[in-house]
Amino acid sequence: MIACALPSFAHAAAPEGAAVEPAAATADAAASTLTDYKLGVADKVRIIVFNEEALSGEFIVGDGGTLSLPLIGEVKAIGRSPREITRDIEAKLADGYLREPRVSLDVLSYRPFYILGEVSKPGEYSYSNGLTIFNAVARAEGFTYRANKRKIYIKRFGEVVEKEIKLTPDLQVFPGDTVRIGERFF
Repeated sequence: MIACALPSFAHAAAPEGAAVEPAAATADAAASTLTDYKLGVADKVRIIVFNEEALSGEFIVGDGGTLSLPLIGEVKAIGRSPREITRDIEAKLADGYLREPRVSLDVLSYRPFYILGEVSKPGEYSYSNGLTIFNAVARAEGFTYRANKRKIYIKRFGEVVEKEIKLTPDLQVFPGDTVRIGERFF
């Protein structure tokens, strides 16, 4: 049995650059909850090996992109879903250590997001589930008077290119995203 707890990320269900209706985003996200989120450096997870307290605990994905676990050592985590990692841990534990291991993995905290440009306090901020662009701007203490409030630029985690996106209240920010608020032209 594999148990994973993840937030719902609607951005994977929509084509790039497409607007996602909130109700549609929720339905699409529910269908893909277990497969969307890929772990990255600095994500904190709780791993429970049932009936094996010594093998369970909280772990952080290190700079090398791995989780260092008791008994089985390093497990690749970066770019992989919790479900993939859970299966890998179960396979390694079953290979000479435990009979029919059952493992669960929960993401406890996510890598930060970054907000730059025309906000009062640009910088790195902690991610929370359901974060919208306006929540992100509020954490950065609001727009400056020069901010362009019609469009923003986002570089999604794992992507190379920054994309221009129309600013809407339901626009989601995800762990590892870099958001840039441009300057408006008077």
